Amino acid sequence: MSATVEPRLTIRRTTHRRVPRLVVAALPLALAGLLSLLISGNTLRPFERITVIDSRMASKSDYFRDPEVQRLLLRHGIRVDIRRLGSRGIATRSLEGLDVVFPSGQPAAKQILDRPDDTGRSVRPFVSPLTLGSFRDYAQALVQAGVATPQRPTNGTETLYYDLDMAKFMTLLNGVDDRDDPVDGPRDGKGKEADTWDGIGYDDVAAGDRNSGSVLVRTSNVCESNSAGTYLSMLAFVAGGEKTPGSSHPNDPRRAQAEVDRISAEIKPLVTLQGMWADEQADSYFSALGESLAPIALIYEHQFLAHQIAHEAKEGTQDSSRVLLYPKPYALTEPQLISLSPDGDRLVELIEKDAELRRRALELGFRIRFSGEDGASRQLDDYLREHGIQVPVPNPDRTKALEPGLQILDDIIDYVGDCPPPDLDDVS
Repeated sequence: MSATVEPRLTIRRTTHRRVPRLVVAALPLALAGLLSLLISGNTLRPFERITVIDSRMASKSDYFRDPEVQRLLLRHGIRVDIRRLGSRGIATRSLEGLDVVFPSGQPAAKQILDRPDDTGRSVRPFVSPLTLGSFRDYAQALVQAGVATPQRPTNGTETLYYDLDMAKFMTLLNGVDDRDDPVDGPRDGKGKEADTWDGIGYDDVAAGDRNSGSVLVRTSNVCESNSAGTYLSMLAFVAGGEKTPGSSHPNDPRRAQAEVDRISAEIKPLVTLQGMWADEQADSYFSALGESLAPIALIYEHQFLAHQIAHEAKEGTQDSSRVLLYPKPYALTEPQLISLSPDGDRLVELIEKDAELRRRALELGFRIRFSGEDGASRQLDDYLREHGIQVPVPNPDRTKALEPGLQILDDIIDYVGDCPPPDLDDVS
């Protein structure tokens, strides 16, 4: 009889796997990220519907391209898709398929609002003076020529701002020696040196540097840009004896048109002598080669102030090499955000009412509205002082360059820029 073998119970050892060290190391970061989402209210953002706003914007698209503005809009479930185009280009092209447009000035905005397109809400959230960005040695040459005056600094450093007499400055842009008054008139050189930088004394103030090039103002394309169109209005206003072109003969259309034609012919050389236009002068002016590319560039005040605010935050000081010229008479631009759809209405309402979005505009150098003050100058001045940046002082001569009517302005722009006819079917 054989013995019965008892079955054996085999017990397997369970191996407890360790959590990888990388996972352990990443846990604090993951917890910190979750905490950040909880605090910011964005915990469920990936699961929420994001409304994409299709837009066409001019130079004030700087505001919507700002990362902080984008973050604030995303908290409201909005992302703005920007197609960049000059203000006049926006006004003369098809608006089909867009939710909002944001021209930089009132002439283009009025042209859009007068069109049969179905526009909804609109808002003018801030204002920004038209200015000329330059560099210190070039500004000092203009002082020596008798066309610019330095503002007194408010913070004990070298001044960042100069007042520019446009009537005198315009005599430096025509390329000829036209010093009618050798005592009080601007110094502009003689012969071949007339209206060159060395001719007005740049080589005297630039510590050995020379520039035999012409005194020019670099502008954006006059056929599409609000800043360039406003600049033309300023030149035309001064050339017309500080009167709006055509206004001297309100009851005689023929004589009024003759006046517009004469002024257009007078100011055309002041602009076309500058050379090739660029899409955005601020990009060239603020680049590392800005002084070589654009000794004087047509920009908006907010672009210069935003640069100074960012420079102070990074370097702890002002960018004293770049300066700003405030023209007299002055021109103020009022960008207008115009809705073309219900989604556009929602964005306009946010820009109009959201306190954080308005505050961010102030931090980007804009003179915001809705404060009960004209242009919120006091708020902007206080912000600049808090950040150690010189505050610009308004010129006591508050003459404003009045823009002509849309048709007259179009005539001047077309004459100076040799602009092609607008193509309303172009949606590119």
